[in-house]
Amino acid sequence: MGLFGSSKTESANTPASSMGGSDPKSFVDGLIKSEKVVIFSKSYCPFCKKAKAALQQDLGSNFTVVELDERQDGEAIQDYLNQLTGGRSVPRVFIGGKFIGGGDDTVSKQQSGELKKILQQAGAL
Repeated sequence: MGLFGSSKTESANTPASSMGGSDPKSFVDGLIKSEKVVIFSKSYCPFCKKAKAALQQDLGSNFTVVELDERQDGEAIQDYLNQLTGGRSVPRVFIGGKFIGGGDDTVSKQQSGELKKILQQAGAL
């Protein structure tokens, strides 16, 4: 068990084809539709670690993490996230199928109490 409990991680061993499609668009769209909370991350990124810690604090281990640096299709997924959200940087945090922001956005929403409200509205709490 890692730093974030039993949060699900979709790694290099989980091909996009097994997660709802054979391309990054199908993978990302399928994941954010089927999971209440998804964070697209890179394992070494300090902003990603902060966002995961904020989610962990409010949500526990009930979120899915996609570590892009551990996937063969990570760059392609990141390119699609840029099209979808207008930014390529990580983390990219989705709650209830909606993009809520990056690392600073997630931490700031957690500190203000807004993150908990968003999680409740999405049925994640």
